[in-house]
Amino acid sequence: GLVTDGRTLDIIFQGGLEKKFLELAEHCRSVLCCRSTPLQKSMVVKLVRRQLKVMTLSIGDGANDVSMIQAADVGIGISGQEGMQAVMASDFAISRFKHLKKLLLVHGHWCYARLAKMVIYFFYKNVSYVNLLFWYQFFCGFSGTTMIDYWQMIFFNLFFTSIPPLLFGVLDRDVSAEMLLGLPELYKNGQ
Repeated sequence: GLVTDGRTLDIIFQGGLEKKFLELAEHCRSVLCCRSTPLQKSMVVKLVRRQLKVMTLSIGDGANDVSMIQAADVGIGISGQEGMQAVMASDFAISRFKHLKKLLLVHGHWCYARLAKMVIYFFYKNVSYVNLLFWYQFFCGFSGTTMIDYWQMIFFNLFFTSIPPLLFGVLDRDVSAEMLLGLPELYKNGQ
């Protein structure tokens, strides 16, 4: 890990040492910025995203972390004593730092698996729907008439677009939470 403070970040950004800082950061699993200004925090996140082309995650608990949370790909706000500004600006909110492990390993895995299945489902739904209309055009001589009434098209999209995602979101869990917490390497399968 790498821990930097505000003075060190001033020297890095003003002295043109961004490349050396990034070379050092590449060898670390995590980088912590403490005692730094909100602008410095967001500059570090933007620098890492732009130069290393990696996904960034920022965690903050106060108003001074808002710019860093918004600059990251994924922002997590911790509701705490400093107010709710970080939570309001974040993508995900947790009440305590100890919940981060479950958020990433369990809910992150479930979310990725559900999204992957739903993308495939939407392709299937749209291909079957368009295929039906396409082949009907041969029957009607390409006149542009539709095979299905307008209200039936609305209900088709309503039932096949809203109900399955709700069911998947509530019921679909490919692996139990206990197994995901016990075997963190299962998270890599989704990547």
